[in-house]
Amino acid sequence: MIHMTLEDVRQLVETVLRRHGFSEPHVQAVAATILAGERDGCTSHGVYRLPGCIGTLRAGKVSPDAEPEVFDSAPSVVRVDAHGAFAQCAFHAGMPLLVEKARTQGIAILAINRCVHFSALWPEVEPLTEQGLVALAFTPSHAWVAPAGGIRPLFGTNPIAFGWPRAGKPPFIFDFATSAAARGEIDLHRRAGKPIPLGWGIDSDGQPTTDPLTALNGAMLTFGGHKGSALATMVELIAGPMIGDLTSAESLAFDEGTKSSPYGGELIVAIDPQRFLGAEAAQHLQRAEAVFEGILGQGARLPSQRRYEARARSAVEGVSIPQPLYEEIQALLDL
Repeated sequence: MIHMTLEDVRQLVETVLRRHGFSEPHVQAVAATILAGERDGCTSHGVYRLPGCIGTLRAGKVSPDAEPEVFDSAPSVVRVDAHGAFAQCAFHAGMPLLVEKARTQGIAILAINRCVHFSALWPEVEPLTEQGLVALAFTPSHAWVAPAGGIRPLFGTNPIAFGWPRAGKPPFIFDFATSAAARGEIDLHRRAGKPIPLGWGIDSDGQPTTDPLTALNGAMLTFGGHKGSALATMVELIAGPMIGDLTSAESLAFDEGTKSSPYGGELIVAIDPQRFLGAEAAQHLQRAEAVFEGILGQGARLPSQRRYEARARSAVEGVSIPQPLYEEIQALLDL
């Protein structure tokens, strides 16, 4: 393992992105997302993603410098055209208007179109909770996941994220794929030579497998059988056709076998409790704390609790990167 401070990680990621021609707004936004993943112990969405970002660029499947275009579409609707770039700059461009509309209307949606998405969704949800808003986010990906009862990939990992603001405490956030595991987790098992649990994937004949490469070449599975499958379908619909963007199958076709990051859209919903509840907002938000206390009081943990603990720890201790991955990233500096 290679030990690095968070500042070391930030500088390395930014240097690689600049070396490959990303404009400074994209360098800063993409690096911040990768650093956040590594900082919070989400290694499948940390520096592990950097080679994929460069591979997507080399394949011609992402723009390194496109400027997002923001459209004020309706009283509660914001649209941002990412023009084929990574989603981060498009989100930052659209967020101020999304927040403004949520505060005015009580609820607002942001549709990001024509973006390339490689990251988790909590980096988009958490900034909205910092504004006192409740938030949801959805995005399809590539068709890697079989529907319940099927054997061929149709859905993406199709994550769903939810954020709830908490006064004086980290927000309640969950962010999970509708697949049994994130694709990056399966690939990390492959890299480490470790088997995956049964239920994560099947081979090309639909048979269960614990071999990560076999699952990657076959099909991943949804969590919870038909329940996860239904949620994956919902994500396909509301963050695909509903916003005029691609489904996971269409994204994979667009990829043309390059193994680039998924291309398509993202839907983000922001709700303002203050606008809904007025003077009673603080009272009802405080009532919500009883739910969290009830969870913790039984010895259970809240989603993202480990992530927040890792965040505090890495700020002091730094992080450790597997040496083969570190060497792979160093090689990206050699053009």
